[in-house]
Amino acid sequence: MAKKAFALRIDEKMLSALQRWADDEFRSINGQIEYLLHDALKKAGRLPAVADESRNDD
Repeated sequence: MAKKAFALRIDEKMLSALQRWADDEFRSINGQIEYLLHDALKKAGRLPAVADESRNDD
């Protein structure tokens, strides 16, 4: 999966809270934001149905 970079402006207090949460879950802040967005999109049914390419059933 290709990833694109983009700038994100975020409130300092929110960034601090996200950093603490990421630290608690042993993720980078970028990884935490990506995880949260993915989870929200999945729960909302907004992700396209795509086979998991990382899965290997051999």
